[in-house]
Amino acid sequence: MHCDLFCNVIDNFGDIGVAWRLARQLDHEKGWRMRLWVDDLKSFARIEPGVDANAASQTVGRVEVVHWVPGVAAPDAIADVVIEAFGCALPHHYQQAMAERQVAPVWINLEYLSAESWVEGCHALPSPHPRLPLTKYFFFPGFGEKTGGVICEAGLTRQRERWQADAAGQAAWWQARGVAPRRGAERWASLFCYENAAVTPWLQHLASSGTPWRVLVPASRVLADVARALGQEKLAAGDSVRLGQLQVDVLPFTDQAGFDRLLWSCDVNIVRGEDSFMRAQWAARPFLWHIYPQDEDAHMVKLDAFLERYTASLDGATRDALVTAQHAFNRHRGLAEHWDAFIASTPMLTRHGWQWAGRQLVGGDLATRLVHFCENRLQ
Repeated sequence: MHCDLFCNVIDNFGDIGVAWRLARQLDHEKGWRMRLWVDDLKSFARIEPGVDANAASQTVGRVEVVHWVPGVAAPDAIADVVIEAFGCALPHHYQQAMAERQVAPVWINLEYLSAESWVEGCHALPSPHPRLPLTKYFFFPGFGEKTGGVICEAGLTRQRERWQADAAGQAAWWQARGVAPRRGAERWASLFCYENAAVTPWLQHLASSGTPWRVLVPASRVLADVARALGQEKLAAGDSVRLGQLQVDVLPFTDQAGFDRLLWSCDVNIVRGEDSFMRAQWAARPFLWHIYPQDEDAHMVKLDAFLERYTASLDGATRDALVTAQHAFNRHRGLAEHWDAFIASTPMLTRHGWQWAGRQLVGGDLATRLVHFCENRLQ
């Protein structure tokens, strides 16, 4: 099976993060021949060091990567499956070439992940082209068996379990990257989010708490808020600053495997967007999700839809602690005031995280469901 996957990089790294994971999984696990079209190779290169940001065409691993620029010609052979990641519009000449193919390709619009209930009714709906003999199908990733599922590579859970059980291996890995080993009762948190006014008072709260904290911050948009909390003019990768009970280590931006290890190493993770959001769930540790802000608080509806599913089996006190902290962080105020209650609930949330992660693959991961859907339509 040959597949063209198109990705327009909009939200920095989330879109390409999902597209790259899916392309690799379809290649490595499903045997598909993948061609990934990307408009922003510089962003792609930051999460995949093997990418040459200046190449028009290249092979990374076994995936063909094409720089998608205006006017780029359609390939001589149109793929069996064509995927638009997140509603990016295919060039008109490419659509015309699809229509001229002897057997029309399966055309997929891969939507953003959502926990909202309406997704189940819209998943896999067809949309005939207004002019051409083509049909596009809307494929919705989600958390129910009636959705497209979520991305998870084979063997990921075993990798995580081995990592989290190997304290010596973790210490050696971090030390090789210039991060001192965990000290005594010190707790670790990762921080990868958008700009957020709640970050500065939260870090100052950690500095004056009764527990030593290490916060690991990949160099990203939140650094100005972190610097403000620490009384620094600016921060950069490699910086390490101590304030009271708090130590902040600023990390270089990492590839996807390194980011997984960051999440697996921490007691609590604060993440953003879609790709990091799912990786925090596979880490099976308590997490806060900084959902991408939208007008008229539309993002809060999406956050609450997820929280309703995620907390359904939690006791009332644990649920309230998590939901209150999630709301405070996404309202950009009050996380410091609600942090201690959230942390008190982390033993229950950690157990819940393991159980939740295990339940998400009932019915298959996203790649498996996508393959079945496409193969059924090509028979």
